Amino acid sequence: MTNNKLCGLLGLSTRAGKTVFGTESCQSAIEKRRVKLILVGVDASERMKLNFRKSCEKYKIPICEALTVEEISTAIGKNNKAVVGITDINFSKEILKIINGGEVIG
Repeated sequence: MTNNKLCGLLGLSTRAGKTVFGTESCQSAIEKRRVKLILVGVDASERMKLNFRKSCEKYKIPICEALTVEEISTAIGKNNKAVVGITDINFSKEILKIINGGEVIG
């Protein structure tokens, strides 16, 4: 149920043009401070997860592992995307709320 809501909201934010996806695009958006939240697939490589955790920690951007690579890819309508960045603060707050079980964040 939670994954369905999360995938739906991720798809909606993508259709609204409020996401970046792929390793290089997300890394660049983090460095430019354009993203408000990073989602990494739970089954992504440990090296990728570690690199994104370090970057997000450096720039104080929340990072979550909540969906599989397949779920992320299906939600945004792209093939084999292990990481997606949310550029809109309202979408990111709603996604964090779903991930944290209804708890309001920041």
